This record gives sequence, C-alpha cells and structure tokens, in this order.
Amino acid sequence: MEKQNVTLSIDKSLLKKAKILAAKEDKSLSALIREALEKRIMETKEYKMAMKRQVTILKKGYNLGTKGNLNIKREEIYDRG
Repeated sequence: MEKQNVTLSIDKSLLKKAKILAAKEDKSLSALIREALEKRIMETKEYKMAMKRQVTILKKGYNLGTKGNLNIKREEIYDRG
C-alpha cells in the first residue's frame, strides 16, 4: 500500500500521551495513529453493514401467524372487566 505523509495539528498533551502509548506498545507514532484510523473506519463500515441488514429485515416484516387479520378488537384486548 502506498503511503503519504501528512501534517497534523494535535494538542501537545495529547501528543505526549500518544508518544508514551506508542513507546509502551513498541510502535511508532505513525503506526499508532494508522491503526486507530483503520479501526475507526472498519467499525463505521461494519456498523453501516449491520444497520443495512437490520433495515432489510424490518422492511420484510415478521410473520406473527395472523396473516394481517386480527379477530379481536382493541377494546377487547384491554378489557379489564
């Protein structure tokens, strides 16, 4: 994969913490940032795919065994007599 250098503006305290974390994980700062971006992009992609699957299921609907016909009135369902 071809790489491209970028310039970022990051808060100094965040940069310091990121450098410490990268050192603890024996990674470069670039690798740490790249992994975080890849994870975020993958999570977003997976979320969108899951949402699309669920919307498809909801549009299809559920078989509740009534075939759309209810032989009872709403008032009868909630009759507390």
